[in-house]
Amino acid sequence: MRVLKSRLKLVIENPPTLYDVAREAGVSLATASRVLNGSTRTVNEEFAERVHAAASQLGYTPNLSAQAVARGASSNVALLVSDIADPYFSSIAAGVIRAAEREGLVVTIAVTDRKAAREIQLVKLLRGQRPRAIVLAGSRFTDDSDRATLVAELDAFVGTGGRVALIGQDELPFDTVPIDNSGGSRLLAQALVELGYRGFAVLAGPADLITARDRTEAFVGALPQHPVAVVYGDFSRAAGYEAMSALIDAGLEGIELVFAVNDVMAVGAMAALRDRGIDVPGRVAVAGYDDVSTARDVTPALTTVRLELEDAGEAAVALAIGGPHRQLAPAAVVLRDSTPRLSH
Repeated sequence: MRVLKSRLKLVIENPPTLYDVAREAGVSLATASRVLNGSTRTVNEEFAERVHAAASQLGYTPNLSAQAVARGASSNVALLVSDIADPYFSSIAAGVIRAAEREGLVVTIAVTDRKAAREIQLVKLLRGQRPRAIVLAGSRFTDDSDRATLVAELDAFVGTGGRVALIGQDELPFDTVPIDNSGGSRLLAQALVELGYRGFAVLAGPADLITARDRTEAFVGALPQHPVAVVYGDFSRAAGYEAMSALIDAGLEGIELVFAVNDVMAVGAMAALRDRGIDVPGRVAVAGYDDVSTARDVTPALTTVRLELEDAGEAAVALAIGGPHRQLAPAAVVLRDSTPRLSH
């Protein structure tokens, strides 16, 4: 923009950015950031000289906030979860907070509502706040149309010295703490067959949610000799209630066990069965996934698959701040009163 006043010509220009320096030097944004923003990671000497020369030529001044992030001076870790009211995510958050406190860090939490556009918007906002790290906890979707945008936003954050860690599927090019969705479902199916169950139904959650898809497909795939009815819905207690009600209305003939792909859906399913006067587990057994705290408190106590969710949160913080990699315990089947042994 040019502003003319009397005979004085004042030229107002945008200051050069780190991106401009990287482009002038012919290096990546991350490399330019490491050279100019105080990162402890070493850079090839030739690249470093090119970056300094480009910065000098363009008159670039490093961003002091970005330097603080690169040096680990920022005391904030940002955690993005799908739904903080879901015990799955609150358990992860507990682990993130515990690990952050040990490092003298503060955690801020934002909720994505399982919406890709909102997740991207939150990452953009967080970049402006310059936390030390961003931890994303939540399933990815089979429709990856927003994937490139999210990766670009996270890459830009990393380019200014930030760190990124994910919990869930290894779907994005960043450090990830994997959750064993498929393996746990296969183990559960095998354990239920050993208990004598032969007819199954699955409350599968959203069809485009990768966590739900993986758990459903692995469970069904482990039962090639047995009929399995699948009902899709949301990933909540209310959705579990609605899906179970629909299944009851369609008829329960041949169904001995209902597997809900997370525990909160299983609790909703048990409530629907109870409200219809159907005995659990006398008429229909129920199993879930995650082993959240409420799985032990419902009556009958819920059979489920245990995930070390708090440990996953701690491991993500370790990845995000450059700590040692932590190996999570594998998913494990926990048999409780909701699935007694059958005799045919």
